[in-house]
Amino acid sequence: MLNQLLEFLRAGGTHRIADLARELDTTPPLVEAMLEELSRMGYLKSVNESCTEKCDACPMAGLCAAGKGGRMWTLTDKGVG
Repeated sequence: MLNQLLEFLRAGGTHRIADLARELDTTPPLVEAMLEELSRMGYLKSVNESCTEKCDACPMAGLCAAGKGGRMWTLTDKGVG
């Protein structure tokens, strides 16, 4: 299931946890755990800490989870694969 999640992420775009859970026919907590595991394995990295924009001025504000207390991830070079 980790490989399937990674393939969804490699396809591009933005994905909400709930949408990924539906696609994988699993629960949001399991998707969150899989994202954490992919991060530990070096395929993803959290980008929340590097976001320095004010949410009101950010062009991604409507799509971003950071301003809502969520986490955002991006593929690493290893994840792009």
